[in-house]
Amino acid sequence: MENYHISRGKHFYIIGLSYKKADADIRGHFSLSEEGKQNLLEDAKEEGIDGLIVTSTCNRTELYGFAQHPYQLIKLLCEHTHGTVEEFEKVAYVYKNKDAISHMFNVGTGLDSQILGDFEIISQLRNAFVSSKKVGVANPFLERLINAVIQASKRIKNETRISSGATSVSFASVQYILKEVENVSNKNILLFGTGKIGRNTCENLVKHTKNNNITLINRTKDKAERIAGKFNLTVKDYADLQSEIRQADILIVATGAQNATVSKELIYSKKELLILDLSIPKNVADDVLELENVKLIHLDHLSQMTDETLERRKQFIPQAREIIAEVEGDFNKWLETRKFAPTIKALKKKLRTMKDAELDFQRKKITDFNDEQAEIVSNRIIQKIMNHFANHLKDDSNTTDESLELIQKMFHLEEAAK
Repeated sequence: MENYHISRGKHFYIIGLSYKKADADIRGHFSLSEEGKQNLLEDAKEEGIDGLIVTSTCNRTELYGFAQHPYQLIKLLCEHTHGTVEEFEKVAYVYKNKDAISHMFNVGTGLDSQILGDFEIISQLRNAFVSSKKVGVANPFLERLINAVIQASKRIKNETRISSGATSVSFASVQYILKEVENVSNKNILLFGTGKIGRNTCENLVKHTKNNNITLINRTKDKAERIAGKFNLTVKDYADLQSEIRQADILIVATGAQNATVSKELIYSKKELLILDLSIPKNVADDVLELENVKLIHLDHLSQMTDETLERRKQFIPQAREIIAEVEGDFNKWLETRKFAPTIKALKKKLRTMKDAELDFQRKKITDFNDEQAEIVSNRIIQKIMNHFANHLKDDSNTTDESLELIQKMFHLEEAAK
């Protein structure tokens, strides 16, 4: 595939940044809301990009798509976020064609996650593809690739124990609280934000802290009430946020907003307060650190926490890589068939044209010419010829380009195969 343009005149690129080189602040600059992702996809369609997937999570923001040059995708990302090209170049990565395909397998199977074996990313990729399809910027290549990555992810989850044990940002946050806070069952805990991370954190809080003094606040109150109902917790109005923060000993922020939702004006500084910010961009303003009784911990710190669960997971990495190599290999074989599909299609059309001309000639010469039998026999011969050509191209990938060129010249297919 090294010399193969996956889409005529274009290459498949992945451009993005992740927790590996970009800290939470920089990742926040390039974070995309659901509306932002939608707008980016629509602009991409207007620019003629026929294949693009966009993901933006707390750990990474990535664009997977076709372009003549990766700058087309970088420009799109910067136009729809607060990030600049200069910032992007300092911490970002660009993968092309085969390297891009491999990166997508690593991301989608949890091997590139901030917490090894975290499989939330695969559902995010699946949802991202659905969004692209709705806008009309999803092509057969991306659909096949996403399905292959999903297949690899499922196999790794089912055939290895790389996701065994409870390890996630939400679990790590509760583990941190248990280690750092004495008598946690008697503390007032306020959870602000009940999206996916908020919900998971809430479940872990209830399960591990044995605390009944947990209050939930969400901008949309009914979402908080649905979660609270499962655990018999207290729900307060968004308007009560400041008064509830002042009563809290522990504040967990998981609002997923594009700007800070908690600043020092909301905090009563005479009382000790532990704040865990589980959001990208950061939803707790840096100015809270000016308050001497406040301790602020961000999810990047929590994600670096290692324990026995993570160490056990590492031993399954080789097994996971074997599964990826198998599924990725099958995908690349399919990709090679796409390389010669236009030529095979053009050849079949040419042979049928030759057949039709010959049958028409024989029909005029032969009395009682049997059209039905002639069609059956000639079509079978054409199919056998096509199978020979296709099998040769599949089996001898080292000389595929030379074989394609020869077939095109022999049958004058140069224009038809383009």
